[in-house]
Amino acid sequence: MSNPFLDTSFLPVWSRLTPEHIGPAVDAAIASGEAAFDALAANPEPRTYENTLRAFEKAVEPLNLAWGLVNHLDSVDNSPALREALRDNLPKVTSFYSKIYFHEGVWKAVKALAESPEGLALEGVKKRFLAETLTDFRESGADLPPGNKKRLEELETELANVTQKFSENVLDSTNAYELVITDEARLSGLPPTSKNAAREDALRKGHGAAERPRWRFTLHMPSLGPALKFLDEEALRKELWEASTRVGQAGAHDNTALIWDILRLRQEKAALLGQPHFPDLILTRRMARKGATALGFVEEMHRRIRPAFTREAEELRAFKAGRVNRPDAVLEPWDIAYWAEKMRQERYDFDEESLRPYFPMDGVLKGMFDLSGRLFGFTVKERAACCPRHGGEAVKDAVEVWHPECKFYELHDTNGRHLGSFYADWHPRETKRGGAWMNYLHTADPAPKGTRGPHLGLMVGNMTPPSGGQPALLTHNEVETVFHEFGHLLHHLLSDVEVKSFNGTNVAWDFVELPSQIMENWCWERISLDLFARHHETGAAIPAELFDKLQKAKNFQAALDNMRQLAFGKMDLGLHLRAAREGSGNLDAILRNLLDGWRIPTGTDSGFIIRRFTHLFGSSTGYAAAYYSYKWAEVLDADAFTRFQAEGVLNPGTGRDFREAVLEKGNSRPPDQLFRDF
Repeated sequence: MSNPFLDTSFLPVWSRLTPEHIGPAVDAAIASGEAAFDALAANPEPRTYENTLRAFEKAVEPLNLAWGLVNHLDSVDNSPALREALRDNLPKVTSFYSKIYFHEGVWKAVKALAESPEGLALEGVKKRFLAETLTDFRESGADLPPGNKKRLEELETELANVTQKFSENVLDSTNAYELVITDEARLSGLPPTSKNAAREDALRKGHGAAERPRWRFTLHMPSLGPALKFLDEEALRKELWEASTRVGQAGAHDNTALIWDILRLRQEKAALLGQPHFPDLILTRRMARKGATALGFVEEMHRRIRPAFTREAEELRAFKAGRVNRPDAVLEPWDIAYWAEKMRQERYDFDEESLRPYFPMDGVLKGMFDLSGRLFGFTVKERAACCPRHGGEAVKDAVEVWHPECKFYELHDTNGRHLGSFYADWHPRETKRGGAWMNYLHTADPAPKGTRGPHLGLMVGNMTPPSGGQPALLTHNEVETVFHEFGHLLHHLLSDVEVKSFNGTNVAWDFVELPSQIMENWCWERISLDLFARHHETGAAIPAELFDKLQKAKNFQAALDNMRQLAFGKMDLGLHLRAAREGSGNLDAILRNLLDGWRIPTGTDSGFIIRRFTHLFGSSTGYAAAYYSYKWAEVLDADAFTRFQAEGVLNPGTGRDFREAVLEKGNSRPPDQLFRDF
């Protein structure tokens, strides 16, 4: 089609994806989908897999394509015009998706297929597709009375609007803050990499000059994280920490009321669909199955970890007390990262900053591609890219990207077959939301195994940018994040499932983190680190002494780190379960009670991430009632990696097994079965 948001070419033409095309694309895609559903329902032919299930899948593809591109651009290249177009079209899109399972004719057709000879004879993934589709209809309200269906549609629209507003408030309040330092002496303790980045950022924003430098700090993590960890001046750390707590909390950007609205709407949705609360609605087909099971998992982990957590918290407080010569000194929230780093340096003689020179972004990527290609059987090659969207020239044979910093790669099987392509966009900017994520843009049409076309995906992050004439030098934690997102991407690009919507990461969300989290293990093994951890100037591998320090410090404050993630899961489940019993209240008081014994004791209350927690409240579902999934999948990952440890962490045979049992299989079998297969 002429509308660029509906162009089904493999590669989007990003320079043409402008806001004025969004409304017409959405209208056309909705009209196309509605016509396809009506045609499916009216088809007089006997019910078959192709004319029912495959036709049902195809009907939503135009809107999936267009709206997927809109949401992607909203996350990486936000603008007022794009935001307005998204808001204007969001109700129509939400209404279309919510009505899919209310189409009586389509529902009758699916049930008829289930009872037909062909439906009864289906096997394997096609049989699973039919069973899952029947469940999708029932769990989405297909059998509800008309009045309840109407209310459910209204709820979906309200949820879409309020969660979009939540995300915008987080982005806007993050970008609204800057702190410009004029006295370099106040930056004592800050590593040169971070100091150079702050100076260059100030220059870009018009602060200071080369001979009169200024240093700019923001609430984006590559700026905020090192500041809280290394700045010696407590008042400066406090100022930055307090600013971070106001994200999503102050003035016009306050998300408090929106949180209660979202919880209320989700609970009403669960009740309409016959579930006691939102966790049970969401988890029915995830590995945990029930909210009580997920909560029990989180609380059992808490019970096991709490003694070590209590000990580690007191050790950290005592360490600070000894260094400031005040036995009764308490920790403050802006102290935790700072004194933890000091304690780690003293205990293990290990400074994480000493690893940065060995992790230049380009070297990490090349090494990661080589390592994973060796394990799973593929090669990755970068292609030339250009960015007309932001004023660059179109270049023959170069792939268009959405921002000049974005790169493009192709992934081929060892026999040369093109398995997929992907974009990578790694550094922060004000038009881009925080965090790191993977997404997919194109899934190949079904084909016999080994013959499908290429998939298209992307990786995005907010890592340390280049500065001071040096390349982007990453922390070890950032390297883990890069590997994590590549694991998600491989789940998509290597997927080979006959049902299009069962490919890749379209799996239970307490299983989807297994491919990503298992990849992080290769950031700790000597044999794998030697493939990608090379000094950006000399090419030398990490010295044995530094590697030994990294290993010894690996589990430093592991209980504190684990408890932080468990507290997020407890907060998530606790609020959603509470919403089933009672309405709004004092959010902070409720969370203080809910998380008693789950937070590091501090003199000043450390507050809560809740008002900027886009994982929970930035979309209609997202990780809501499922944040426990990270720790759940970490259990799977820890178990699965023992095979690599036993058989060789670079053993291509074991890697091939993981590819064939997990990465290629998508949602073709239940996740617990895929795990046991590996």
